[in-house]
Amino acid sequence: MASIPATVVWLRRDLRLSDNPALAAAVARGGPVVVAWVHAPGEEGESAPGGAARVFLHGALRSLSDALSARGSGLVLRRGPTIKALIDLARESGADAVYANRVWEPPFLERDERAVAALRANGLEARLFADGVLFPPDAVRTAGGGPFRVFTPFCRRCLALPSPGEPIPVPARVPSPPSPLPSWPLADLRLLPDPPWDAGIRDAWDPGEEGARERLSRFLDGAMASYPADRDRPDLDGTSRLSPHLHFGCLGARQAWHAVQARAAADSSPGAARGAEAFLRQMVWREFAHHLLFHFPGTVHGPLRPEFGDFPWRDDPDAFAAWSRGRTGFPLVDAGMRQLWATGWMHNRVRMVVASFLVKHLLLPWRKGAAWFLDTLVDADLANNTFGWQWTAGCGADASPWFRIFNPVLQGEKFDPRGDYVRKWVPELGRLPGRWVHRPWQAPAAALAEGGVTLGKNYPRPVVDHTAARARALAAFAVVRARS
Repeated sequence: MASIPATVVWLRRDLRLSDNPALAAAVARGGPVVVAWVHAPGEEGESAPGGAARVFLHGALRSLSDALSARGSGLVLRRGPTIKALIDLARESGADAVYANRVWEPPFLERDERAVAALRANGLEARLFADGVLFPPDAVRTAGGGPFRVFTPFCRRCLALPSPGEPIPVPARVPSPPSPLPSWPLADLRLLPDPPWDAGIRDAWDPGEEGARERLSRFLDGAMASYPADRDRPDLDGTSRLSPHLHFGCLGARQAWHAVQARAAADSSPGAARGAEAFLRQMVWREFAHHLLFHFPGTVHGPLRPEFGDFPWRDDPDAFAAWSRGRTGFPLVDAGMRQLWATGWMHNRVRMVVASFLVKHLLLPWRKGAAWFLDTLVDADLANNTFGWQWTAGCGADASPWFRIFNPVLQGEKFDPRGDYVRKWVPELGRLPGRWVHRPWQAPAAALAEGGVTLGKNYPRPVVDHTAARARALAAFAVVRARS
């Protein structure tokens, strides 16, 4: 009986062994399996990982390599150009097929189309499997057959569809080729910064499939029951913090979906049911972002709403520097930006506040903020990032109204009521009485002296006046409305 040729499994945003459709299909063929990662960020455009995400990626690849070694296999690392690397790898291993899971971002979709054509032209079977999302963007349509632009009807349509399939178990063994294949050392991909500035990111995260499972278990056992009430509180551990694991596929979306549903079914308490419903709605929000980017790829570079194409944005490098460094004089904004720089992550409520501050208080372009997030977030996701910034700027689908301008003081007092979040990330305000921690410029001189705060020296004065900045933003929006 003739032996079955090898199959190359080309990994991208699916850095896990469980619930990996391409890997499962390759193992099911019965021949050797070559699990490969091709490093070619220059081909990925805006989808290429930024500095913080590369740190997480390094850890995820290392974890995956260890997991494969435990199953009698290994991870083969190659450098691009991708198509040449895949064809060379197939020839070296005797493979007659290349399997991969879909990635729904425009740069990947365009490259996949070219790769599939080239692989088939070279006599190789090329297959792409459904993964990365719960509801494929090309399969969710309005009654008229078009894409959705409003979340609520999109959510209703998704929840009316058949439930996402059950996760696929991890293969007990991944058969490897008889001879080891050449592989680049992980360090040679230069994903880690030199000189190193990533200690905070490495301390904050445990990349890889095992770390994702542990994080999911912590959420199910702890924060899920109180998720509806606590997810907006940056001072509490009230969110899942699964976003980087979902982005890199250390945890599959189907795995998270079914795990949350199973916990709610096993726990009859009202809190579990409400927590599961709220969390799954957030997962559908993630689906909506991918849906929008798939159908409106131009939103990476320009607003979905064309009337915002010539919005009167300001050019103020000093203001942007104050924002990006957490030196605006607004404690909640500064705490969020410092948390981002230190850990590669920021609480979602605070993301909305800092984004609103950039585009509405400072009138700086949303694309500058989006680019900063893509470079500094470990969960930097082109779809979610684009959608989130356009939502905040009022120029995207189902957007936040332009006249909704978050007041950083009121947001802080509501969602960080004791000031614990600000005290952690803005330690120079750590001894300021709670009444003033979100508005230090209004504190009496005695309170500032007692707290050791000298405005303009060890903590900045506000870079703008909230009332004046709000009026300026509303005036700019009025110009846009008059032209539309």
